[in-house]
Amino acid sequence: MTNDSGETNRRLEQAAHGDREGFETLLLQHRQRLRRMVALRLDPRLRQRLDPSDVIQEAYLEASVRLESYLQSPSMPFFLWLRFLTGQKLATLHRYHLGAQLRNAGQEVALERGEFPEASSFAIAAHFLDQDTRPLEAAIRAEMKDRLQQALDRMPPLDREALVLRHFEQLSRAEIATLLNISEAAAGKRYIRALEKLRQILGPSGDDGGS
Repeated sequence: MTNDSGETNRRLEQAAHGDREGFETLLLQHRQRLRRMVALRLDPRLRQRLDPSDVIQEAYLEASVRLESYLQSPSMPFFLWLRFLTGQKLATLHRYHLGAQLRNAGQEVALERGEFPEASSFAIAAHFLDQDTRPLEAAIRAEMKDRLQQALDRMPPLDREALVLRHFEQLSRAEIATLLNISEAAAGKRYIRALEKLRQILGPSGDDGGS
């Protein structure tokens, strides 16, 4: 059971019978979600060399090759499958370009299906501040970004991952639970705990209580 929508299942059934148009429609439908995921997880050192669209294009080529195998035995919802392939492609590109630098940095998180590129505290902090509508002076913004990064670095990896998956990638609790191999309730608790910590820092006083 993959819990895909009726429309997704219909298009996948069309693809199974050789209709590529339905498959391409699904790829287009999920492109923005995947782009958001790649942007969060692309190593800052590679932002001048790699564009999220290039990573997604390579993942889509891989999906086209492996589609028949997926349709024979779908082990996860279609979007999560695409996301998995995209994350694997991004991890491969990280290793190719960074090599030992990446391994020493420990910038992958262990999920249910293997290692996955971790969203950097730099990227998460930047996205949080982009959503802050208050007019902030450059010095205050830089200080807040530094505090956010420090707080994110202190979080347990799965708490930080739950925050990224829910708040930025906008995955459902069921999808997060699948990826982290935990219950939906546990996924919700991890997200709320991480979000509350960052909200304390982004509060009017910017005080995180020193914890």
